Amino acid sequence: MHNNQRDGMHRQAIHRGRVSYEPNSLGGGCPFQAGAAGFRSFPQPVDGDKIRAKPEKFADHFSQARLFWNSQPLAEQLHIVHAFRFELTRVQTPAVRQRVVSLLVNVDPMLAQQVAEGLGFPVPEAAPVISAQPMTDYSASPALSLTAYPGNTGIATRRVAVLVADGVDGAMVRDVYEHLLQQGAVPRLVGQKLGAIKDADGGELQVEISLAAAPSALYDAVVLPHGENASTLLAADPLVADFVRDQYRHCKPLLALGSATAILDKAELPDVLPSGDDDFSMAVGEADQLTELLPQFVEALGGQRELGRETLT
Repeated sequence: MHNNQRDGMHRQAIHRGRVSYEPNSLGGGCPFQAGAAGFRSFPQPVDGDKIRAKPEKFADHFSQARLFWNSQPLAEQLHIVHAFRFELTRVQTPAVRQRVVSLLVNVDPMLAQQVAEGLGFPVPEAAPVISAQPMTDYSASPALSLTAYPGNTGIATRRVAVLVADGVDGAMVRDVYEHLLQQGAVPRLVGQKLGAIKDADGGELQVEISLAAAPSALYDAVVLPHGENASTLLAADPLVADFVRDQYRHCKPLLALGSATAILDKAELPDVLPSGDDDFSMAVGEADQLTELLPQFVEALGGQRELGRETLT
């Protein structure tokens, strides 16, 4: 018996053709159901005839998808749109892309429009609906959104990169490092190379990991301490600019103090959200504002990412 399954452990068959489902247009209609030659239930009389069939509700392929879509906040809807665009861009047959989008029309016309715009074609006609019954109109359920499960608040186990170089404000680095440690976070001194650096007062700090070995995606936030010479060195390093940009693009908190704001300028990061609102996760100010900005940074680190930075293009 061939089940047409191609994934999973210990599969040994050498499959032919590009598809393992029906209906399809890429395999000449194969595979297809065996029909009368396949297994059939014996129509044993009970109160009625026993048959192998599905309820009419099984033909409703869109109500639950529409419920899920309508239950997502705007930021998560954008993630869904981006995901469809990414996956369908990799589909090699344009007609298949269009058919998938025609299915999305039955879920939500705006979803279909946004996906179609990213794929470069107009919204197609809606795919035929199999069910003869009207589509069920479910009320939105907030429980279907990840934002309904914020988890335990606080910054315990959050990894924070503290970017340092020669001439950094050592006292500020130690204060921030200790404050984060006391609340359970995992700060790390990240530099251009391993080893000891000299702070602005002549003291030593040990770089714990180099930029080359510390991708931005591994950290939940970044701290850019004050220090004229350190800021000059870091702002001139393309790896630092990439690190900071990725933190911003991933909607993570940033704390920049004093001269370190030059690093943000070099990375060309905006001061506000695309909507024009203040970006609470960007704690930026003068060196003497550490006491004021550190609690804001910690609060942002303990909350949801700043998804207001994301846009749909």
